[in-house]
Amino acid sequence: MALNNTYDARLVQQETALGAGVQILVLTLLGTAIGMGPAGWLTGLAFAVATWAVLSRALHRSRLRSFGPANRVTLGRSILVGGVTALVADSFQSPPPLSLLVGLTAVALILDGVDGKVARRTGTSTALGARFDMEVDAFLILVLSVYVSMAHGPWVLLIGGMRYAFVAAARFWPWLNAPLPPSTARKTVAATQGVFLLVAASGLLPHLAATAVVATALATLVWSFGRDVLWLYRTSRVEEAVATEELVAA
Repeated sequence: MALNNTYDARLVQQETALGAGVQILVLTLLGTAIGMGPAGWLTGLAFAVATWAVLSRALHRSRLRSFGPANRVTLGRSILVGGVTALVADSFQSPPPLSLLVGLTAVALILDGVDGKVARRTGTSTALGARFDMEVDAFLILVLSVYVSMAHGPWVLLIGGMRYAFVAAARFWPWLNAPLPPSTARKTVAATQGVFLLVAASGLLPHLAATAVVATALATLVWSFGRDVLWLYRTSRVEEAVATEELVAA
Protein backbone atom coordinates (compact mmCIF):
# COMPACT_ATOMS: atom_id res chain seq x y z
CA MET A 1 0.00 0.00 0.00
CA ALA A 2 2.86 2.38 0.78
CA LEU A 3 4.22 1.92 -2.71
CA ASN A 4 0.85 2.86 -4.19
CA ASN A 5 0.66 6.00 -2.06
CA THR A 6 4.15 7.05 -3.16
CA TYR A 7 3.31 6.44 -6.79
CA ASP A 8 0.09 8.46 -6.56
CA ALA A 9 1.93 11.31 -4.85
CA ARG A 10 4.46 11.41 -7.65
CA LEU A 11 1.71 11.54 -10.26
CA VAL A 12 0.10 14.50 -8.48
CA GLN A 13 3.44 16.32 -8.24
CA GLN A 14 4.08 15.68 -11.93
CA GLU A 15 1.00 17.75 -12.77
CA THR A 16 2.40 20.78 -10.96
CA ALA A 17 5.70 20.35 -12.79
CA LEU A 18 3.81 20.12 -16.09
CA GLY A 19 1.98 23.33 -15.19
CA ALA A 20 5.30 25.09 -14.60
CA GLY A 21 6.54 23.82 -17.96
CA VAL A 22 3.44 25.10 -19.76
CA GLN A 23 3.85 28.44 -17.97
CA ILE A 24 7.39 28.77 -19.32
CA LEU A 25 6.13 27.85 -22.80
CA VAL A 26 3.47 30.59 -22.58
CA LEU A 27 6.13 33.09 -21.50
CA THR A 28 8.31 32.04 -24.43
CA LEU A 29 5.45 32.57 -26.86
CA LEU A 30 4.66 35.97 -25.34
CA GLY A 31 8.30 37.00 -25.36
CA THR A 32 8.68 36.00 -28.99
CA ALA A 33 5.47 37.74 -30.03
CA ILE A 34 6.00 41.11 -28.32
CA GLY A 35 9.72 41.20 -27.59
CA MET A 36 9.22 41.09 -23.84
CA GLY A 37 11.93 42.74 -21.77
CA PRO A 38 13.86 41.45 -18.73
CA ALA A 39 11.24 42.67 -16.23
CA GLY A 40 8.50 40.65 -17.89
CA TRP A 41 10.66 37.55 -18.22
CA LEU A 42 11.96 37.62 -14.64
CA THR A 43 8.53 38.31 -13.14
CA GLY A 44 6.87 35.62 -15.22
CA LEU A 45 9.53 33.05 -14.34
CA ALA A 46 9.34 33.99 -10.65
CA PHE A 47 5.56 33.47 -10.78
CA ALA A 48 6.00 30.04 -12.41
CA VAL A 49 8.56 28.88 -9.84
CA ALA A 50 6.59 30.26 -6.88
CA THR A 51 3.35 28.65 -8.07
CA TRP A 52 5.06 25.29 -8.57
CA ALA A 53 6.77 25.41 -5.16
CA VAL A 54 3.75 26.54 -3.14
CA LEU A 55 1.31 24.21 -4.88
CA SER A 56 3.67 21.23 -4.61
CA ARG A 57 4.09 21.80 -0.90
CA ALA A 58 0.34 22.19 -0.39
CA LEU A 59 -0.34 18.97 -2.30
CA HIS A 60 2.25 17.11 -0.24
CA ARG A 61 0.69 18.30 3.01
CA SER A 62 -2.88 17.56 1.89
CA ARG A 63 -1.94 14.04 0.65
CA LEU A 64 -4.39 14.20 -2.25
CA ARG A 65 -4.29 11.02 -4.29
CA SER A 66 -5.46 12.81 -7.44
CA PHE A 67 -4.96 16.35 -8.68
CA GLY A 68 -8.53 16.42 -9.97
CA PRO A 69 -10.20 18.02 -13.00
CA ALA A 70 -11.21 21.20 -11.15
CA ASN A 71 -7.65 21.84 -10.01
CA ARG A 72 -6.50 21.37 -13.60
CA VAL A 73 -8.85 24.15 -14.67
CA THR A 74 -7.53 26.37 -11.87
CA LEU A 75 -3.96 25.54 -12.87
CA GLY A 76 -4.82 26.61 -16.40
CA ARG A 77 -6.15 29.89 -15.03
CA SER A 78 -2.96 30.27 -13.04
CA ILE A 79 -0.91 29.92 -16.22
CA LEU A 80 -2.97 32.68 -17.85
CA VAL A 81 -2.51 34.87 -14.77
CA GLY A 82 1.23 34.27 -15.04
CA GLY A 83 1.09 35.60 -18.59
CA VAL A 84 -0.87 38.66 -17.46
CA THR A 85 1.64 39.21 -14.66
CA ALA A 86 4.54 39.16 -17.12
CA LEU A 87 2.77 41.63 -19.43
CA VAL A 88 2.02 44.02 -16.57
CA ALA A 89 5.62 43.86 -15.33
CA ASP A 90 6.82 44.52 -18.87
CA SER A 91 4.44 47.49 -19.16
CA PHE A 92 6.73 49.53 -16.87
CA GLN A 93 9.16 49.59 -19.82
CA SER A 94 6.78 49.60 -22.77
CA PRO A 95 2.97 49.44 -23.16
CA PRO A 96 1.74 45.87 -23.70
CA PRO A 97 -0.58 44.96 -26.60
CA LEU A 98 -3.96 45.71 -25.05
CA SER A 99 -5.71 43.03 -27.08
CA LEU A 100 -3.35 40.40 -25.67
CA LEU A 101 -3.63 41.65 -22.09
CA VAL A 102 -7.42 41.89 -22.26
CA GLY A 103 -7.73 38.52 -23.98
CA LEU A 104 -5.67 36.60 -21.41
CA THR A 105 -7.44 38.32 -18.54
CA ALA A 106 -10.91 37.75 -20.00
CA VAL A 107 -10.30 34.02 -20.45
CA ALA A 108 -8.93 33.75 -16.90
CA LEU A 109 -12.03 35.49 -15.53
CA ILE A 110 -14.39 33.31 -17.57
CA LEU A 111 -12.68 30.14 -16.34
CA ASP A 112 -13.16 31.37 -12.77
CA GLY A 113 -16.76 30.25 -13.06
CA VAL A 114 -15.80 26.86 -14.49
CA ASP A 115 -13.54 25.20 -11.92
CA GLY A 116 -16.12 25.39 -9.13
CA LYS A 117 -18.80 23.82 -11.32
CA VAL A 118 -16.40 21.09 -12.41
CA ALA A 119 -15.53 20.34 -8.77
CA ARG A 120 -19.20 20.04 -7.79
CA ARG A 121 -20.23 17.95 -10.78
CA THR A 122 -17.32 15.53 -10.41
CA GLY A 123 -17.52 15.39 -6.63
CA THR A 124 -13.90 16.51 -6.31
CA SER A 125 -14.33 19.61 -4.14
CA THR A 126 -11.48 19.96 -1.64
CA ALA A 127 -10.24 22.60 0.79
CA LEU A 128 -7.01 22.80 -1.20
CA GLY A 129 -8.89 23.38 -4.45
CA ALA A 130 -10.97 26.16 -2.92
CA ARG A 131 -7.85 27.83 -1.50
CA PHE A 132 -5.98 27.46 -4.80
CA ASP A 133 -8.90 29.05 -6.66
CA MET A 134 -9.08 31.92 -4.16
CA GLU A 135 -5.35 32.65 -4.30
CA VAL A 136 -5.33 32.73 -8.12
CA ASP A 137 -8.29 35.13 -8.08
CA ALA A 138 -6.67 37.38 -5.47
CA PHE A 139 -3.37 37.58 -7.32
CA LEU A 140 -5.05 38.41 -10.63
CA ILE A 141 -6.92 41.27 -8.93
CA LEU A 142 -3.65 42.50 -7.43
CA VAL A 143 -1.88 42.45 -10.80
CA LEU A 144 -4.76 44.22 -12.55
CA SER A 145 -4.80 46.81 -9.76
CA VAL A 146 -1.12 47.53 -10.38
CA TYR A 147 -1.74 48.01 -14.09
CA VAL A 148 -4.82 50.21 -13.68
CA SER A 149 -3.12 52.29 -10.95
CA MET A 150 -0.57 53.51 -13.50
CA ALA A 151 -3.32 55.43 -15.28
CA HIS A 152 -5.70 56.20 -12.39
CA GLY A 153 -3.50 56.62 -9.34
CA PRO A 154 -2.11 54.55 -6.46
CA TRP A 155 -5.48 54.45 -4.67
CA VAL A 156 -6.47 51.65 -7.06
CA LEU A 157 -3.94 49.41 -5.29
CA LEU A 158 -6.37 49.27 -2.38
CA ILE A 159 -8.51 46.90 -4.43
CA GLY A 160 -5.72 44.39 -4.94
CA GLY A 161 -4.22 44.83 -1.50
CA MET A 162 -7.37 44.59 0.63
CA ARG A 163 -7.51 40.82 0.80
CA TYR A 164 -3.81 40.60 1.69
CA ALA A 165 -4.27 43.29 4.35
CA PHE A 166 -7.12 41.22 5.80
CA VAL A 167 -4.90 38.12 5.94
CA ALA A 168 -2.11 40.11 7.62
CA ALA A 169 -4.55 41.59 10.15
CA ALA A 170 -5.78 38.10 11.03
CA ARG A 171 -2.32 37.31 12.40
CA PHE A 172 -2.84 39.97 15.06
CA TRP A 173 -6.59 39.48 15.58
CA PRO A 174 -7.31 35.73 15.37
CA TRP A 175 -11.07 36.30 15.45
CA LEU A 176 -10.76 37.36 11.81
CA ASN A 177 -9.97 33.73 10.95
CA ALA A 178 -13.42 32.52 12.01
CA PRO A 179 -15.56 31.05 9.20
CA LEU A 180 -18.04 33.39 7.57
CA PRO A 181 -21.62 32.42 6.67
CA PRO A 182 -22.31 31.89 2.95
CA SER A 183 -23.15 35.13 1.17
CA THR A 184 -24.27 35.71 -2.40
CA ALA A 185 -23.43 39.39 -2.05
CA ARG A 186 -19.83 38.58 -1.05
CA LYS A 187 -19.41 36.24 -4.01
CA THR A 188 -20.90 38.80 -6.40
CA VAL A 189 -18.63 41.59 -5.19
CA ALA A 190 -15.57 39.34 -5.45
CA ALA A 191 -16.49 38.19 -8.95
CA THR A 192 -17.08 41.71 -10.28
CA GLN A 193 -13.75 43.16 -9.14
CA GLY A 194 -11.87 41.56 -12.01
CA VAL A 195 -14.52 42.61 -14.52
CA PHE A 196 -14.42 46.23 -13.34
CA LEU A 197 -10.64 46.35 -13.48
CA LEU A 198 -10.59 44.70 -16.90
CA VAL A 199 -13.03 47.28 -18.26
CA ALA A 200 -10.83 50.07 -16.89
CA ALA A 201 -7.67 48.46 -18.30
CA SER A 202 -9.16 47.90 -21.75
CA GLY A 203 -9.13 51.59 -22.67
CA LEU A 204 -12.63 51.33 -24.11
CA LEU A 205 -14.03 53.99 -21.77
CA PRO A 206 -13.11 57.66 -21.38
CA HIS A 207 -10.72 58.27 -18.50
CA LEU A 208 -13.37 59.77 -16.21
CA ALA A 209 -15.80 56.92 -16.86
CA ALA A 210 -13.09 54.33 -16.23
CA THR A 211 -12.20 56.07 -12.97
CA ALA A 212 -15.85 55.90 -11.92
CA VAL A 213 -15.92 52.16 -12.69
CA VAL A 214 -12.82 51.53 -10.57
CA ALA A 215 -14.18 53.71 -7.76
CA THR A 216 -17.38 51.66 -7.81
CA ALA A 217 -15.34 48.46 -7.55
CA LEU A 218 -13.44 49.83 -4.55
CA ALA A 219 -16.60 51.07 -2.84
CA THR A 220 -18.35 47.70 -3.14
CA LEU A 221 -15.23 45.90 -1.91
CA VAL A 222 -14.90 48.16 1.13
CA TRP A 223 -18.57 47.56 1.90
CA SER A 224 -18.19 43.79 1.58
CA PHE A 225 -15.06 43.58 3.72
CA GLY A 226 -16.47 46.02 6.25
CA ARG A 227 -19.66 44.02 6.64
CA ASP A 228 -17.73 40.77 7.12
CA VAL A 229 -15.28 42.28 9.61
CA LEU A 230 -18.16 43.73 11.63
CA TRP A 231 -19.93 40.35 11.66
CA LEU A 232 -16.76 38.57 12.76
CA TYR A 233 -16.14 41.14 15.51
CA ARG A 234 -19.66 40.93 16.90
CA THR A 235 -19.62 37.13 16.77
CA SER A 236 -16.29 36.99 18.59
CA ARG A 237 -17.62 39.27 21.33
CA VAL A 238 -20.71 37.10 21.78
CA GLU A 239 -18.63 33.92 21.95
CA GLU A 240 -16.27 35.57 24.42
CA ALA A 241 -19.20 36.63 26.62
CA VAL A 242 -20.69 33.12 26.54
CA ALA A 243 -17.32 31.58 27.42
CA THR A 244 -16.93 34.00 30.35
CA GLU A 245 -20.42 33.17 31.66
CA GLU A 246 -19.72 29.44 31.44
CA LEU A 247 -16.42 29.91 33.28
CA VAL A 248 -18.09 31.90 36.04
CA ALA A 249 -20.92 29.35 36.33
CA ALA A 250 -18.40 26.53 36.64
